[in-house]
Amino acid sequence: MHPQPEVGVVRGVLLDESALLTGDGDDKNATQLRPGAEFLLRALSLSRIRMGISYDVGLPSHRVSLIKRMASLYSLDWFTLNDPVSEVKPDWDDIGGCIAYLVSDKKEVLPILSSSRWLVVVLNVGGESSFHTPKDIHILQLEELPSTICQFNKRSTGINAVTVGYIMKPSRVEDFAKRGAFPLYPTPNGLMFMPITSELPLSSQLKEVDIILHKATDEILSIEENKVTFTQNMQEILRYLEHHQDCCVLDPIINIYPLLDRLEIQQILLGLEDLQNEGSNKIRGPYFLKVDNFDNFDFQTGLAKAKLSFPCIVKPKVACGVSHAHKMAIAFKVEDFKGLNVPLPAVIQEYVDHSSTIYKIYVLGEKIFYAVKKSIPNADVLMKLSNGNDLKPLVFDSLKSLPAADDIQHSNNPTSDESIDLKRVSDASNWLRRRLHLTIFGFDVVIQEGSRDHVIVDVNYLPSFKEVPEDISIPSFWEAIRTKFDSRMSK
Repeated sequence: MHPQPEVGVVRGVLLDESALLTGDGDDKNATQLRPGAEFLLRALSLSRIRMGISYDVGLPSHRVSLIKRMASLYSLDWFTLNDPVSEVKPDWDDIGGCIAYLVSDKKEVLPILSSSRWLVVVLNVGGESSFHTPKDIHILQLEELPSTICQFNKRSTGINAVTVGYIMKPSRVEDFAKRGAFPLYPTPNGLMFMPITSELPLSSQLKEVDIILHKATDEILSIEENKVTFTQNMQEILRYLEHHQDCCVLDPIINIYPLLDRLEIQQILLGLEDLQNEGSNKIRGPYFLKVDNFDNFDFQTGLAKAKLSFPCIVKPKVACGVSHAHKMAIAFKVEDFKGLNVPLPAVIQEYVDHSSTIYKIYVLGEKIFYAVKKSIPNADVLMKLSNGNDLKPLVFDSLKSLPAADDIQHSNNPTSDESIDLKRVSDASNWLRRRLHLTIFGFDVVIQEGSRDHVIVDVNYLPSFKEVPEDISIPSFWEAIRTKFDSRMSK
Protein backbone atom coordinates (compact mmCIF):
# COMPACT_ATOMS: atom_id res chain seq x y z
CA MET A 1 0.00 0.00 0.00
CA HIS A 2 1.29 3.41 -0.94
CA PRO A 3 0.73 6.74 0.81
CA GLN A 4 -2.35 8.54 -0.45
CA PRO A 5 -2.59 12.20 -1.42
CA GLU A 6 -5.45 14.21 0.00
CA VAL A 7 -8.23 13.66 -2.53
CA GLY A 8 -11.26 13.92 -0.25
CA VAL A 9 -13.70 11.43 1.17
CA VAL A 10 -14.87 8.56 -1.05
CA ARG A 11 -18.55 9.06 -1.92
CA GLY A 12 -18.71 7.04 -5.13
CA VAL A 13 -17.50 3.56 -6.06
CA LEU A 14 -16.94 2.43 -9.64
CA LEU A 15 -16.55 -1.32 -10.04
CA ASP A 16 -14.84 -2.53 -13.19
CA GLU A 17 -16.20 -5.78 -14.59
CA SER A 18 -12.69 -7.21 -14.58
CA ALA A 19 -12.75 -7.18 -10.78
CA LEU A 20 -16.27 -8.64 -10.41
CA LEU A 21 -16.33 -11.34 -13.12
CA THR A 22 -14.12 -14.34 -13.78
CA GLY A 23 -12.94 -15.25 -17.28
CA ASP A 24 -12.02 -12.82 -20.04
CA GLY A 25 -12.94 -14.54 -23.28
CA ASP A 26 -15.96 -15.79 -25.19
CA ASP A 27 -16.49 -18.84 -22.97
CA LYS A 28 -19.87 -18.32 -21.30
CA ASN A 29 -19.23 -21.11 -18.80
CA ALA A 30 -16.09 -19.36 -17.55
CA THR A 31 -17.94 -16.13 -16.81
CA GLN A 32 -19.40 -15.83 -13.33
CA LEU A 33 -19.21 -13.59 -10.30
CA ARG A 34 -15.96 -13.79 -8.38
CA PRO A 35 -16.11 -15.04 -4.76
CA GLY A 36 -17.13 -12.15 -2.52
CA ALA A 37 -18.79 -10.17 -5.31
CA GLU A 38 -22.32 -10.62 -3.96
CA PHE A 39 -21.21 -9.61 -0.45
CA LEU A 40 -19.48 -6.53 -1.85
CA LEU A 41 -22.38 -5.43 -4.03
CA ARG A 42 -24.83 -5.87 -1.17
CA ALA A 43 -22.60 -4.09 1.37
CA LEU A 44 -22.04 -1.13 -0.95
CA SER A 45 -25.71 -0.86 -1.92
CA LEU A 46 -26.70 -0.78 1.77
CA SER A 47 -24.11 1.91 2.52
CA ARG A 48 -26.00 4.42 0.34
CA ILE A 49 -22.79 5.23 -1.51
CA ARG A 50 -23.04 6.12 -5.23
CA MET A 51 -22.27 2.99 -7.25
CA GLY A 52 -21.44 2.22 -10.85
CA ILE A 53 -20.11 -0.63 -12.95
CA SER A 54 -17.85 -0.23 -15.96
CA TYR A 55 -16.84 -2.38 -18.92
CA ASP A 56 -14.88 -2.04 -22.15
CA VAL A 57 -16.36 -1.45 -25.58
CA GLY A 58 -16.45 -4.74 -27.47
CA LEU A 59 -17.02 -6.95 -24.41
CA PRO A 60 -18.75 -10.28 -25.26
CA SER A 61 -22.54 -10.03 -25.08
CA HIS A 62 -22.96 -12.64 -22.33
CA ARG A 63 -20.71 -10.59 -20.02
CA VAL A 64 -22.58 -7.39 -20.90
CA SER A 65 -25.90 -9.12 -20.11
CA LEU A 66 -24.62 -10.22 -16.69
CA ILE A 67 -23.33 -6.71 -15.97
CA LYS A 68 -26.68 -5.16 -16.84
CA ARG A 69 -28.51 -7.65 -14.62
CA MET A 70 -26.26 -6.68 -11.71
CA ALA A 71 -26.75 -3.01 -12.48
CA SER A 72 -30.52 -3.47 -12.35
CA LEU A 73 -30.47 -5.60 -9.20
CA TYR A 74 -28.23 -3.26 -7.19
CA SER A 75 -29.27 0.07 -8.75
CA LEU A 76 -25.87 0.69 -10.36
CA ASP A 77 -25.01 3.24 -13.00
CA TRP A 78 -23.16 1.53 -15.86
CA PHE A 79 -20.57 2.87 -18.26
CA THR A 80 -18.67 1.69 -21.30
CA LEU A 81 -15.16 3.01 -20.76
CA ASN A 82 -12.11 3.89 -22.73
CA ASP A 83 -10.97 6.78 -20.55
CA PRO A 84 -12.69 6.33 -17.13
CA VAL A 85 -12.02 9.83 -15.80
CA SER A 86 -13.43 11.72 -18.76
CA GLU A 87 -16.36 9.34 -19.30
CA VAL A 88 -17.57 8.86 -15.71
CA LYS A 89 -16.85 12.19 -14.03
CA PRO A 90 -19.45 14.32 -15.88
CA ASP A 91 -22.24 12.02 -14.67
CA TRP A 92 -20.91 11.99 -11.12
CA ASP A 93 -19.96 15.64 -10.66
CA ASP A 94 -22.49 15.97 -7.86
CA ILE A 95 -21.21 13.25 -5.53
CA GLY A 96 -19.37 15.75 -3.32
CA GLY A 97 -16.25 13.64 -2.87
CA CYS A 98 -13.78 11.42 -4.69
CA ILE A 99 -14.38 8.19 -6.58
CA ALA A 100 -12.94 4.81 -5.64
CA TYR A 101 -12.26 2.71 -8.72
CA LEU A 102 -11.94 -1.05 -8.21
CA VAL A 103 -10.17 -2.74 -11.11
CA SER A 104 -8.20 -5.93 -11.72
CA ASP A 105 -4.47 -5.72 -12.29
CA LYS A 106 -4.92 -6.62 -15.95
CA LYS A 107 -6.35 -3.24 -16.97
CA GLU A 108 -4.44 -0.91 -19.26
CA VAL A 109 -6.22 2.06 -17.74
CA LEU A 110 -4.06 2.12 -14.60
CA PRO A 111 -1.44 4.48 -16.06
CA ILE A 112 -4.24 6.81 -17.19
CA LEU A 113 -5.54 6.97 -13.62
CA SER A 114 -2.16 7.76 -12.08
CA SER A 115 -2.71 11.49 -12.52
CA SER A 116 -6.36 11.49 -11.45
CA ARG A 117 -7.78 12.34 -8.05
CA TRP A 118 -9.47 8.96 -7.83
CA LEU A 119 -8.71 6.30 -5.23
CA VAL A 120 -7.56 3.33 -7.31
CA VAL A 121 -8.01 -0.09 -5.70
CA VAL A 122 -6.50 -3.03 -7.57
CA LEU A 123 -7.75 -6.56 -7.02
CA ASN A 124 -4.70 -8.78 -7.35
CA VAL A 125 -5.91 -11.78 -9.33
CA GLY A 126 -3.67 -14.77 -8.76
CA GLY A 127 -1.01 -13.13 -6.65
CA GLU A 128 1.21 -10.07 -6.65
CA SER A 129 0.38 -7.48 -9.28
CA SER A 130 2.90 -6.34 -11.85
CA PHE A 131 1.02 -3.06 -12.25
CA HIS A 132 1.71 -0.20 -9.86
CA THR A 133 0.93 3.48 -9.89
CA PRO A 134 2.19 5.96 -7.31
CA LYS A 135 -1.06 5.90 -5.37
CA ASP A 136 -2.87 2.60 -5.94
CA ILE A 137 -4.00 0.27 -3.17
CA HIS A 138 -3.93 -3.50 -3.67
CA ILE A 139 -6.33 -6.02 -2.15
CA LEU A 140 -6.56 -9.81 -2.41
CA GLN A 141 -10.29 -10.30 -1.77
CA LEU A 142 -13.35 -8.30 -2.78
CA GLU A 143 -14.58 -8.35 0.81
CA GLU A 144 -11.67 -6.05 1.71
CA LEU A 145 -13.04 -3.06 -0.21
CA PRO A 146 -15.43 -1.64 2.47
CA SER A 147 -12.62 -1.73 5.04
CA THR A 148 -10.23 -0.15 2.54
CA ILE A 149 -12.64 2.70 1.89
CA CYS A 150 -13.21 3.25 5.62
CA GLN A 151 -9.46 3.39 6.27
CA PHE A 152 -8.95 5.82 3.42
CA ASN A 153 -11.85 8.02 4.54
CA LYS A 154 -10.56 8.05 8.09
CA ARG A 155 -7.15 9.29 6.93
CA SER A 156 -8.80 11.90 4.72
CA THR A 157 -11.16 13.10 7.44
CA GLY A 158 -8.75 13.31 10.35
CA ILE A 159 -8.36 12.04 13.89
CA ASN A 160 -11.98 12.74 14.86
CA ALA A 161 -13.37 10.13 12.48
CA VAL A 162 -14.66 6.96 14.13
CA THR A 163 -15.03 3.58 12.39
CA VAL A 164 -17.96 1.51 13.64
CA GLY A 165 -17.66 -2.20 12.89
CA TYR A 166 -21.06 -3.83 12.90
CA ILE A 167 -22.09 -7.48 13.10
CA MET A 168 -25.67 -8.71 12.92
CA LYS A 169 -27.76 -11.01 10.75
CA PRO A 170 -28.33 -9.89 7.12
CA SER A 171 -32.02 -9.08 7.59
CA ARG A 172 -31.16 -6.86 10.56
CA VAL A 173 -28.42 -5.09 8.60
CA GLU A 174 -30.82 -4.46 5.75
CA ASP A 175 -33.46 -3.12 8.13
CA PHE A 176 -31.04 -0.52 9.52
CA ALA A 177 -29.11 0.18 6.33
CA LYS A 178 -32.10 0.83 4.07
CA ARG A 179 -32.83 3.84 6.29
CA GLY A 180 -29.30 5.15 5.80
CA ALA A 181 -27.99 4.09 9.22
CA PHE A 182 -24.72 2.49 8.01
CA PRO A 183 -22.89 4.83 5.57
CA LEU A 184 -19.30 4.13 4.49
CA TYR A 185 -18.51 7.84 4.34
CA PRO A 186 -18.57 9.98 7.51
CA THR A 187 -21.84 11.03 9.10
CA PRO A 188 -22.13 14.66 10.28
CA ASN A 189 -20.64 13.58 13.61
CA GLY A 190 -17.80 11.59 12.03
CA LEU A 191 -18.97 7.96 12.08
CA MET A 192 -18.27 5.45 9.30
CA PHE A 193 -19.81 1.98 9.33
CA MET A 194 -17.84 -1.09 8.27
CA PRO A 195 -19.45 -4.54 7.94
CA ILE A 196 -17.61 -7.30 9.78
CA THR A 197 -17.56 -10.48 7.70
CA SER A 198 -16.59 -14.06 8.44
CA GLU A 199 -14.85 -14.23 5.05
CA LEU A 200 -11.89 -12.24 6.42
CA PRO A 201 -9.86 -12.79 9.60
CA LEU A 202 -11.85 -11.19 12.43
CA SER A 203 -8.79 -9.98 14.32
CA SER A 204 -7.52 -7.93 11.36
CA GLN A 205 -10.96 -6.38 10.87
CA LEU A 206 -11.43 -5.55 14.54
CA LYS A 207 -8.08 -3.79 14.62
CA GLU A 208 -9.42 -1.35 12.05
CA VAL A 209 -12.56 -0.37 14.00
CA ASP A 210 -12.90 2.06 16.89
CA ILE A 211 -16.19 0.74 18.26
CA ILE A 212 -18.08 -2.53 17.75
CA LEU A 213 -21.83 -2.45 17.20
CA HIS A 214 -23.52 -5.82 17.61
CA LYS A 215 -26.87 -7.48 17.91
CA ALA A 216 -25.57 -10.39 19.97
CA THR A 217 -29.05 -11.83 20.42
CA ASP A 218 -28.92 -12.64 16.68
CA GLU A 219 -25.80 -14.72 17.31
CA ILE A 220 -27.19 -17.09 19.98
CA LEU A 221 -27.26 -20.80 19.14
CA SER A 222 -28.64 -22.08 22.44
CA ILE A 223 -29.35 -21.16 26.05
CA GLU A 224 -29.31 -24.05 28.47
CA GLU A 225 -29.20 -23.76 32.25
CA ASN A 226 -28.23 -20.10 31.94
CA LYS A 227 -25.30 -20.97 29.67
CA VAL A 228 -25.34 -19.04 26.40
CA THR A 229 -23.70 -20.55 23.32
CA PHE A 230 -22.93 -18.07 20.55
CA THR A 231 -22.03 -18.53 16.89
CA GLN A 232 -18.38 -19.06 16.02
CA ASN A 233 -18.11 -15.45 14.83
CA MET A 234 -19.37 -14.06 18.11
CA GLN A 235 -17.18 -16.43 20.10
CA GLU A 236 -14.15 -15.11 18.21
CA ILE A 237 -15.19 -11.54 18.92
CA LEU A 238 -15.60 -12.36 22.62
CA ARG A 239 -12.12 -13.91 22.70
CA TYR A 240 -10.72 -10.83 20.98
CA LEU A 241 -12.40 -8.57 23.54
CA GLU A 242 -10.97 -10.61 26.40
CA HIS A 243 -7.47 -9.75 25.16
CA HIS A 244 -8.29 -6.16 24.12
CA GLN A 245 -10.25 -4.79 27.03
CA ASP A 246 -9.65 -1.23 25.86
CA CYS A 247 -11.82 -1.92 22.81
CA CYS A 248 -15.07 0.07 22.85
CA VAL A 249 -18.27 -1.98 22.44
CA LEU A 250 -21.85 -0.84 22.11
CA ASP A 251 -22.80 -2.44 24.43
CA PRO A 252 -20.62 -4.93 26.35
CA ILE A 253 -22.07 -8.41 25.82
CA ILE A 254 -22.37 -8.99 29.54
CA ASN A 255 -24.75 -6.03 29.79
CA ILE A 256 -27.33 -7.68 27.56
CA TYR A 257 -27.48 -10.92 29.56
CA PRO A 258 -30.34 -9.75 31.81
CA LEU A 259 -32.46 -9.20 28.68
CA LEU A 260 -32.11 -12.88 27.79
CA ASP A 261 -34.00 -13.93 30.91
CA ARG A 262 -37.61 -12.88 31.52
CA LEU A 263 -37.40 -13.77 35.20
CA GLU A 264 -34.32 -11.59 35.73
CA ILE A 265 -35.96 -8.68 33.90
CA GLN A 266 -39.10 -9.04 36.05
CA GLN A 267 -36.98 -8.92 39.17
CA ILE A 268 -35.11 -5.86 37.91
CA LEU A 269 -38.41 -4.08 37.18
CA LEU A 270 -39.33 -4.43 40.86
CA GLY A 271 -36.82 -1.62 41.41
CA LEU A 272 -39.18 0.80 39.64
CA GLU A 273 -40.94 1.09 42.99
CA ASP A 274 -38.32 3.73 43.85
CA LEU A 275 -39.82 6.02 41.17
CA GLN A 276 -43.38 5.98 42.46
CA ASN A 277 -45.01 9.15 43.78
CA GLU A 278 -47.90 8.98 46.20
CA GLY A 279 -51.27 9.75 44.65
CA SER A 280 -50.30 9.16 40.99
CA ASN A 281 -50.46 6.20 38.63
CA LYS A 282 -47.53 3.81 38.79
CA ILE A 283 -45.04 2.62 36.25
CA ARG A 284 -44.14 -0.95 37.10
CA GLY A 285 -43.52 -4.44 35.85
CA PRO A 286 -46.38 -6.95 35.79
CA TYR A 287 -47.01 -9.30 38.68
CA PHE A 288 -45.27 -12.60 37.97
CA LEU A 289 -44.50 -16.11 39.13
CA LYS A 290 -41.84 -18.60 38.04
CA VAL A 291 -42.88 -22.19 37.41
CA ASP A 292 -40.61 -25.16 36.68
CA ASN A 293 -43.28 -27.81 36.19
CA PHE A 294 -46.88 -27.43 35.08
CA ASP A 295 -47.99 -30.79 36.50
CA ASN A 296 -46.60 -30.57 40.03
CA PHE A 297 -47.31 -27.07 41.26
CA ASP A 298 -49.93 -25.61 43.61
CA PHE A 299 -51.20 -22.94 41.23
CA GLN A 300 -54.05 -21.69 43.40
CA THR A 301 -51.71 -20.88 46.29
CA GLY A 302 -48.88 -19.66 44.05
CA LEU A 303 -51.04 -17.36 41.94
CA ALA A 304 -52.71 -15.81 44.96
CA LYS A 305 -49.38 -15.17 46.65
CA ALA A 306 -48.06 -13.49 43.47
CA LYS A 307 -51.22 -11.30 43.19
CA LEU A 308 -52.11 -13.00 39.93
CA SER A 309 -55.63 -13.63 38.69
CA PHE A 310 -57.06 -15.05 35.48
CA PRO A 311 -56.49 -14.67 32.66
CA CYS A 312 -52.71 -14.64 32.80
CA ILE A 313 -50.03 -14.95 30.14
CA VAL A 314 -47.39 -17.68 30.22
CA LYS A 315 -43.98 -17.05 28.65
CA PRO A 316 -40.74 -19.08 28.46
CA LYS A 317 -38.08 -17.91 30.91
CA VAL A 318 -35.69 -17.57 27.95
CA ALA A 319 -36.58 -14.24 26.36
CA CYS A 320 -34.80 -14.32 22.99
CA GLY A 321 -32.16 -15.93 20.83
CA VAL A 322 -33.79 -19.37 20.51
CA SER A 323 -36.72 -20.53 18.41
CA HIS A 324 -39.08 -21.33 21.29
CA ALA A 325 -38.52 -18.07 23.19
CA HIS A 326 -41.69 -16.55 21.76
CA LYS A 327 -44.04 -19.50 22.24
CA MET A 328 -46.61 -18.29 24.76
CA ALA A 329 -50.09 -19.00 26.05
CA ILE A 330 -52.97 -17.20 27.73
CA ALA A 331 -54.52 -19.28 30.51
CA PHE A 332 -58.08 -18.73 31.76
CA LYS A 333 -58.26 -21.27 34.61
CA VAL A 334 -56.03 -23.51 36.73
CA GLU A 335 -56.80 -26.55 34.59
CA ASP A 336 -55.21 -24.80 31.59
CA PHE A 337 -51.73 -25.30 33.06
CA LYS A 338 -51.86 -29.09 32.95
CA GLY A 339 -49.67 -30.20 30.06
CA LEU A 340 -49.48 -26.64 28.71
CA ASN A 341 -47.36 -26.49 25.55
CA VAL A 342 -45.02 -23.66 26.64
CA PRO A 343 -41.29 -24.36 27.22
CA LEU A 344 -40.15 -24.68 30.83
CA PRO A 345 -39.03 -23.07 33.04
CA ALA A 346 -41.70 -20.44 32.43
CA VAL A 347 -42.89 -17.15 33.84
CA ILE A 348 -46.59 -16.62 34.54
CA GLN A 349 -47.33 -12.95 34.10
CA GLU A 350 -50.24 -10.68 34.86
CA TYR A 351 -52.45 -10.07 31.82
CA VAL A 352 -53.23 -6.37 31.76
CA ASP A 353 -56.40 -5.08 30.13
CA HIS A 354 -54.97 -2.29 27.99
CA SER A 355 -57.59 -1.38 25.37
CA SER A 356 -55.62 -3.22 22.65
CA THR A 357 -52.93 -0.50 22.68
CA ILE A 358 -49.23 -0.95 23.27
CA TYR A 359 -46.53 1.75 23.42
CA LYS A 360 -43.15 0.85 21.90
CA ILE A 361 -40.55 2.92 23.76
CA TYR A 362 -37.14 3.42 22.15
CA VAL A 363 -34.13 4.67 24.11
CA LEU A 364 -31.26 5.99 21.96
CA GLY A 365 -28.69 7.30 24.40
CA GLU A 366 -30.38 10.09 26.27
CA LYS A 367 -33.18 10.50 23.73
CA ILE A 368 -36.52 8.75 23.98
CA PHE A 369 -39.08 8.07 21.24
CA TYR A 370 -42.21 6.00 21.08
CA ALA A 371 -44.71 4.48 18.67
CA VAL A 372 -48.29 3.49 19.39
CA LYS A 373 -49.46 0.14 18.00
CA LYS A 374 -52.51 -2.06 18.19
CA SER A 375 -52.12 -5.02 20.51
CA ILE A 376 -53.88 -8.12 21.84
CA PRO A 377 -57.44 -7.39 22.98
CA ASN A 378 -58.76 -7.20 26.54
CA ALA A 379 -59.60 -10.32 28.56
CA ASP A 380 -63.33 -10.30 27.75
CA VAL A 381 -62.58 -10.37 24.02
CA LEU A 382 -59.99 -13.13 24.48
CA MET A 383 -62.56 -15.23 26.31
CA LYS A 384 -64.95 -14.86 23.38
CA LEU A 385 -62.14 -15.95 21.03
CA SER A 386 -61.65 -19.05 23.15
CA ASN A 387 -65.34 -19.94 23.57
CA GLY A 388 -65.30 -22.22 20.56
CA ASN A 389 -62.75 -24.35 22.39
CA ASP A 390 -64.64 -24.45 25.69
CA LEU A 391 -62.38 -21.72 27.04
CA LYS A 392 -59.16 -23.61 26.39
CA PRO A 393 -55.80 -21.80 26.64
CA LEU A 394 -54.75 -19.70 23.67
CA VAL A 395 -51.29 -20.79 22.50
CA PHE A 396 -49.43 -18.51 20.09
CA ASP A 397 -46.07 -17.27 18.82
CA SER A 398 -45.60 -13.64 19.85
CA LEU A 399 -43.53 -12.90 16.72
CA LYS A 400 -46.65 -13.69 14.72
CA SER A 401 -49.03 -12.70 17.51
CA LEU A 402 -52.77 -12.90 17.82
CA PRO A 403 -54.88 -10.95 15.32
CA ALA A 404 -54.37 -7.22 15.87
CA ALA A 405 -54.82 -4.10 13.79
CA ASP A 406 -51.79 -3.15 11.73
CA ASP A 407 -52.20 0.63 11.84
CA ILE A 408 -49.37 2.45 13.59
CA GLN A 409 -49.21 5.93 15.00
CA HIS A 410 -45.80 7.38 15.72
CA SER A 411 -44.66 10.46 17.51
CA ASN A 412 -41.45 12.37 18.07
CA ASN A 413 -43.21 14.72 20.46
CA PRO A 414 -45.05 12.40 22.83
CA THR A 415 -46.61 15.27 24.76
CA SER A 416 -49.26 15.39 22.01
CA ASP A 417 -50.74 12.11 23.27
CA GLU A 418 -52.63 12.52 26.55
CA SER A 419 -53.09 8.81 27.22
CA ILE A 420 -49.47 8.18 28.17
CA ASP A 421 -47.69 9.78 31.09
CA LEU A 422 -44.49 10.80 29.35
CA LYS A 423 -42.84 11.96 32.58
CA ARG A 424 -43.32 8.49 34.04
CA VAL A 425 -41.99 6.81 30.91
CA SER A 426 -38.97 9.15 30.71
CA ASP A 427 -38.12 8.53 34.36
CA ALA A 428 -38.35 4.78 33.81
CA SER A 429 -36.24 5.00 30.62
CA ASN A 430 -33.46 6.83 32.41
CA TRP A 431 -33.67 4.48 35.38
CA LEU A 432 -33.41 1.42 33.13
CA ARG A 433 -30.54 2.96 31.13
CA ARG A 434 -28.54 3.45 34.33
CA ARG A 435 -29.60 0.12 35.85
CA LEU A 436 -28.86 -1.97 32.76
CA HIS A 437 -25.85 0.08 31.55
CA LEU A 438 -27.19 0.01 28.00
CA THR A 439 -27.04 2.69 25.30
CA ILE A 440 -29.74 1.60 22.84
CA PHE A 441 -32.69 -0.51 23.93
CA GLY A 442 -36.45 -0.63 23.89
CA PHE A 443 -39.36 -1.63 26.07
CA ASP A 444 -43.08 -2.11 25.69
CA VAL A 445 -45.61 -0.34 27.90
CA VAL A 446 -49.33 -1.02 28.28
CA ILE A 447 -51.66 1.21 30.30
CA GLN A 448 -53.99 -0.69 32.61
CA GLU A 449 -57.63 0.19 32.31
CA GLY A 450 -59.00 1.66 35.53
CA SER A 451 -55.80 2.15 37.55
CA ARG A 452 -53.91 3.69 34.58
CA ASP A 453 -50.79 1.94 35.81
CA HIS A 454 -48.09 1.95 33.12
CA VAL A 455 -46.92 -1.67 32.97
CA ILE A 456 -43.62 -2.62 31.26
CA VAL A 457 -44.24 -6.00 29.65
CA ASP A 458 -41.03 -6.49 27.63
CA VAL A 459 -37.46 -5.12 27.37
CA ASN A 460 -35.18 -5.74 24.37
CA TYR A 461 -31.74 -4.77 23.08
CA LEU A 462 -31.03 -2.71 19.95
CA PRO A 463 -34.57 -2.61 18.54
CA SER A 464 -35.05 -1.42 14.97
CA PHE A 465 -37.04 1.72 16.00
CA LYS A 466 -38.36 1.65 12.43
CA GLU A 467 -41.67 3.28 13.42
CA VAL A 468 -39.81 6.51 14.23
CA PRO A 469 -39.12 8.66 11.11
CA GLU A 470 -35.54 8.15 9.93
CA ASP A 471 -34.74 11.87 9.66
CA ILE A 472 -35.05 11.99 13.46
CA SER A 473 -34.17 8.49 14.63
CA ILE A 474 -31.02 7.91 12.55
CA PRO A 475 -29.19 11.11 13.68
CA SER A 476 -30.15 10.20 17.27
CA PHE A 477 -28.77 6.69 16.67
CA TRP A 478 -25.48 8.17 15.43
CA GLU A 479 -25.37 10.61 18.34
CA ALA A 480 -25.85 7.79 20.87
CA ILE A 481 -22.95 5.81 19.35
CA ARG A 482 -20.66 8.85 19.18
CA THR A 483 -21.45 9.87 22.75
CA LYS A 484 -20.72 6.35 23.97
CA PHE A 485 -17.37 6.32 22.14
CA ASP A 486 -16.33 9.79 23.33
CA SER A 487 -17.30 8.93 26.90
CA ARG A 488 -15.26 5.74 26.79
CA MET A 489 -12.23 7.51 25.33
CA SER A 490 -12.35 10.24 27.98
CA LYS A 491 -11.99 7.71 30.81
